[in-house]
Amino acid sequence: MGLKRYKPTTSGRRLGSVSDFAEITSVTPEKRLLLPMNKKGGRNNEGKITVRHRGGGSRRKYRIIDFKRDKHGVPAKVATIEYDPNRSANIALLHYLDGEKRYILAPVGLVVGNQVLSGDKVEPQTGNSMPLKNIHLGIEVHNIELRPGEGGKIVKSAGSVARVLAKEDKYVQIVLPSGEVRRIFHECRATVGRVGNIDHMGVRLGKAGRKRWKGRRPHVRGTAMNPVAHPLGGGEGRSHGGRHPCSPTGVLAKGGKTRKRKSTSNKLYAVREKSPSESSTVEKRFYGFN
Repeated sequence: MGLKRYKPTTSGRRLGSVSDFAEITSVTPEKRLLLPMNKKGGRNNEGKITVRHRGGGSRRKYRIIDFKRDKHGVPAKVATIEYDPNRSANIALLHYLDGEKRYILAPVGLVVGNQVLSGDKVEPQTGNSMPLKNIHLGIEVHNIELRPGEGGKIVKSAGSVARVLAKEDKYVQIVLPSGEVRRIFHECRATVGRVGNIDHMGVRLGKAGRKRWKGRRPHVRGTAMNPVAHPLGGGEGRSHGGRHPCSPTGVLAKGGKTRKRKSTSNKLYAVREKSPSESSTVEKRFYGFN
């Protein structure tokens, strides 16, 4: 898929761009695979706002996606490629030989008429789902499970891809999109290929209205608020807050580690990504600072 730009007839059109939706073959979703979505406005069951800047947006219905791919040995034919308003990736409607219909994430290269299969001993072709132990080294995968039978949990957004790096005992080393190398149990399943809609990150909204259509309300800076509303508020003139950036409750926004020190999955990482201190040191050396 590519991007489409319009003539600058308005200020919003001048800088905005949209996807050309060249892969989309149908605009009518399968009714049996839809669920209603009630708007929460960022509020929990007590009515308190737990996620700021949420509310409004266009009406949408949830598409039930098959992340488990547990119909083993039953061939399926790709019927349509559709747009999903709830995720960045496109989805593909599968018609199984036994008459069942399911949605899956549409990988790059999957077109209408292709046949996909899920099982232990299937060919490593685009769209096929199989255990990591049966996938050859160097093959690109997505929709990876972290526990067998739980369904895909990681590498599911548009354009994301992981790669099988090595195999050791009962674990398979996977290179994640972040550059981290993680060990995953070899019985966990993954789908061969790269998630489609690669140009998603190149889309520019162009105007604030398109952000509101997505259910995102304005994000007010803390330095523009009063002291009673935010730790960075107040001050004479245009002050910088007087402290490190933080949330309204005082949680630091930059440089703090969010991972639990005693997390059981820490031992599953073979190579971690660079810490903020390491990356800042590299930047200083690159720009010639001491």
